[in-house]
Amino acid sequence: MENWQIRKIEKKDNAAVAQLIRAVFDELNIPKVGTAYADPYLDLMYEEYNKPRSVYYVVEHDGKIKGVAGIAPLENEAPSICELQKMYFLPETRGKGIGSEMMAICLQSARDFGFEKCYLETMPFMLAAQKLYKKSGFEYLDAPMGCTGHTSCPVWMLQDL
Repeated sequence: MENWQIRKIEKKDNAAVAQLIRAVFDELNIPKVGTAYADPYLDLMYEEYNKPRSVYYVVEHDGKIKGVAGIAPLENEAPSICELQKMYFLPETRGKGIGSEMMAICLQSARDFGFEKCYLETMPFMLAAQKLYKKSGFEYLDAPMGCTGHTSCPVWMLQDL
């Protein structure tokens, strides 16, 4: 992890974060409708996560953002349930254990905020991500929770914190 840093998002990161997320969607051919790609605040992530019980992290390497992930309350769900949101990494970041470290930081933040469960949504072909989620304690659900607006994400998982 030399020269790698995980830190909270800053306002100056907005453009780079949006660009990273869009690049991963293009690389993996993830649908753009009904997913995080279409979220209206994608270009304003600092502002979106500068709210109570929310946090967004970036992975920085040599001054460039290489990965992102955040925690926020799960909309239209019990206040004890949060969502792991917008966890994406550029190819050069994958397979180095950074995802596991980012996951641990996000889940600890969720516990610190007082959440009891963490929900996430993903795509069926994102098998490496699902492996990380399962390793981190997430289990598959039969139906979605909350109201994320991500109708194109058919894999739902939940973890007791």
